[in-house]
Amino acid sequence: MRLSLLQYFSIIAITAFPLTGESAGEQPIPASQMKPLGLIGGTSWHSSVEYYRYINQAVNDLYGNETNPPLLLYNLNQQQMHTLQLQNHWEEIAGTYSDASSRLQSIGAQAVLFAANTPYKVYADVSRRIGIPILHIADATGIAIQKAGLTQVGLIGTTYTMEDGFMQDWLREHYRINVVVPRSAAARQELQRIIQKELGMGIFKPETKRYVLRQIEELEGQGIQGIILGCTEFPLIISQSDVRVPVFDTTRLHAQMAVDFILGRHIPPERAK
Repeated sequence: MRLSLLQYFSIIAITAFPLTGESAGEQPIPASQMKPLGLIGGTSWHSSVEYYRYINQAVNDLYGNETNPPLLLYNLNQQQMHTLQLQNHWEEIAGTYSDASSRLQSIGAQAVLFAANTPYKVYADVSRRIGIPILHIADATGIAIQKAGLTQVGLIGTTYTMEDGFMQDWLREHYRINVVVPRSAAARQELQRIIQKELGMGIFKPETKRYVLRQIEELEGQGIQGIILGCTEFPLIISQSDVRVPVFDTTRLHAQMAVDFILGRHIPPERAK
């Protein structure tokens, strides 16, 4: 799909700079009316920091001062989550996220989000166990892709996100978006290694960035119209200026959904109850 220059820059405005301050004529709600939101982070903490920064900055910008949103952070043990994933103990992972969500609810959270893509594999299970909504990262991403007018996109992330189908199924079912992942199993495994052994530990190498960009280029050869950075660590090394097709930064898009919820702009759908 070849985009006009106007279409291209419209997409960039949506995907690369989604966090908005005050829109034309908008008056912020009283700070006392902002909705408390629980963030389940730590997977990894490097991208959790970006969520925290983006959400706070967007609210500061809207109010034009140091007004901060009511965020409640629960930090998970990344090593424990990796071990459970390798052992295929997803029921225990769901239990961990359910417990964290319930704890956040008990101290006032009116919704939660998982500050990563992979945990949404257990979204339906966790959603059935808790009494508050979960802001789904694929909704934030799918809405942006729809607004951009695209129907086929690439996805890079952990092997679980690329191979287990939960993101692809969600985007196809709810947004009629076809998702393409790297064909090579070896490439998917290397992307997993990069996420776990480098990016998740705060290690950023030029050669790693080049490798990830090569995988995106190969997906471009398969006809994708855009690329989902489907691991919240990838935006730490990849930006729109590195890629020819529109980039969908799941960290920023999800953070914008969080801002919208806090300010009463977004009511999450009850899909998994």
